Amino acid sequence: MAGVPVIAADGATVTLGETTLLAPTTFEVPPGEFWCVTGGNGSGKTTLLRAFLGSRSLTAGTCSVRGEAVDLAKPAHRRLVASLVEQVPVARDMTLREQVTLVAASWYGNSPSTAERAGEVVERLGLSSLGERFPHQISSGQFQLFSLALTLVRPADVVLLDEPERHLDSDRVELVATLLTERAKEGTAFLVATHEAALVEARDGRVDLG
Repeated sequence: MAGVPVIAADGATVTLGETTLLAPTTFEVPPGEFWCVTGGNGSGKTTLLRAFLGSRSLTAGTCSVRGEAVDLAKPAHRRLVASLVEQVPVARDMTLREQVTLVAASWYGNSPSTAERAGEVVERLGLSSLGERFPHQISSGQFQLFSLALTLVRPADVVLLDEPERHLDSDRVELVATLLTERAKEGTAFLVATHEAALVEARDGRVDLG
């Protein structure tokens, strides 16, 4: 899908002393495209995602979202970008469904349509039967799907994901790949750091960090 880039890096570089954490990287992702960031361990995949979050400062170059420098201190920017790069905070004493609904309500308001939106995400990620459980009652793979639900239930022009396949079996990886490609077709741009072939094969573009 052609269009003005929603995510862009221009010579984005991160060094720490004499160590290069992210070699100069340049790319542009249009709206509605699903891009993967690939490369070996230590190549800078997570560093690149953190640069787009503003939690890792660049030593050279730029990272921008919709043409503006990354600044999550701005409410408008926070609304543009959703991420699962660091572990999302969860409440031990709220059920999975309650927490996904709460995140949705914080962005869309508390209404029947918000609860329906949350329920759809829970169902699409195969969590309906676990909706009344608490985070400490589910497996690591189920927790990963729950974390994805918390990320995908909110509005965003850009979604950043770091190894969303973590702890998932092949069937659930395919489920996630399908959901991400469907969401991309609705206009969201994805930048996903991954080693998973099913996700790489589903991509529209690729940033290969070597």
